[in-house]
Amino acid sequence: MGNRLKELRESQQMSARHVSFELGLSQNMYSSYERGEKEPTISTLKKIARLFNVSADYLLGLSDEKWTQKKR
Repeated sequence: MGNRLKELRESQQMSARHVSFELGLSQNMYSSYERGEKEPTISTLKKIARLFNVSADYLLGLSDEKWTQKKR
């Protein structure tokens, strides 16, 4: 998950400080997610997915598709 978080953050030209502020986390906590030292709670995972506009499955490495397809 850490590599995907860093890739998403950098692709949107955001600093770790800005992302942590948007998520309501300390910068150290968010950075520990990027380094793979810790994993976010489900509620934080949802916030990250919304912030980067990607699916939770993508963040978790369960899918290579960034966005989910809506069922009709």
